[in-house]
This record gives sequence, structure tokens and C-alpha cells, in this order.
Amino acid sequence: MLEHVPHWLGKALSGLRAGQDKLAIAQGELGSFESIRLASPAFANGARLPERFTADGEGVSPPLFWTDVPPGAVRLALLVEDADAPTPSPLVHAVVWDLPVGDGELKEGAIIANKRRDADDGSDVGRNSYFAEGWLPPDPPTGHGVHHYAFQLFALSEGPDLKENPNRSAMLKAMRGRVLAAGLLTGTYSRGEAQPTGLVGKAVPAAA
Repeated sequence: MLEHVPHWLGKALSGLRAGQDKLAIAQGELGSFESIRLASPAFANGARLPERFTADGEGVSPPLFWTDVPPGAVRLALLVEDADAPTPSPLVHAVVWDLPVGDGELKEGAIIANKRRDADDGSDVGRNSYFAEGWLPPDPPTGHGVHHYAFQLFALSEGPDLKENPNRSAMLKAMRGRVLAAGLLTGTYSRGEAQPTGLVGKAVPAAA
């Protein structure tokens, strides 16, 4: 949809962004937490998302995997946000609630309406900023500059009750004071900008 925004208008709005400080992972009330390793075989941390996962391609959700979940965690939650959206708050691209603890993964295209395509563990897919369940493909305005898509995985000390198909506000309220650890993976995307060269999906080496 936003691919039809004129380049001049996107560029004029380039200074209007929600801000990194509004990402969920930056909110202090969630808790003081350790680090989880979150990565993807499809793109490196800080690298450009392949078009396959955006509105310019098939629009499926990217594969993810994680390790180093602390032993005290009881459930996991995933939230994907765009802090560069020209909106008051980050644009929500995905909510997945009540994932099982431990090392795990989400396969490509797994985040769909109602529940994950491969889900047999009770996890629930919530609502994105377009009030729909499932993955909202990145669709930045042409000329608006580079957008950073923050994939945030949270390990929770408790599994509070939450209505099905939660939105961002409900999820943050439920997680308040319960986050033990979190992982952050960032992918970028833009339209009307110089394209990067090299291996977009080059693997990220494990942290020392």
C-alpha cells in the first residue's frame, strides 16, 4: 500500500519517526533482564531484509531461532516493531504470545492468522497495527529512508492470563515486571534508497 506514496512525500516525512526509545525492549517497567540470542538464517543482524519477507515480495514472515533462554522462564513472547514508522508509536508487524521455553525456532511463513502454521504448543498469534492477526509485511514509504525492524523475544517469569489475539498494549501490560531476559534482532528495509551489496543473509557469528 505505501509503495504508492510519492517519493517527494516520503522524503518530506523522513524526519517523522516513532523513535527507538519507544520500542518495547526499551521500556524499563518490563524488568531488568539478561540477554537471549535471537537470530535468523535469512538475514544478519542489522542487514537488509530479503524482499521475500516484505510487501514487495511474497510477504511471508522470516525464519527465526533462539538460544540462551534462562532456566527460570515459563513462557516466551515475540514482538516485531518498526520504530522508524511515521507514527506516534512503533508500527507493530507481529505479536506471538505464549511460546514454549527453551531453545526454539519459528519457521519461514509460520506467523499467520489464528495461530502459527506449525503450532501445536498453545501459542497464539496476536494483532498487528492493521488490526489483523499474523505477519504484517514491511511496507515503508518510498523515499522515507531506511526503516529498522526490531524482532524482540521476551522470556517471562510468569505466564499471566491474556485474552486471545492480544495487541501490543495488552501484551506490554501482561509482561510488566515479568521479563527475565530478552533478545533483539534488527533487519532493515527501504524504498527509493541505494541498495546495499553483499550477502544480505550472511550468518551472524555467535557472541563471545
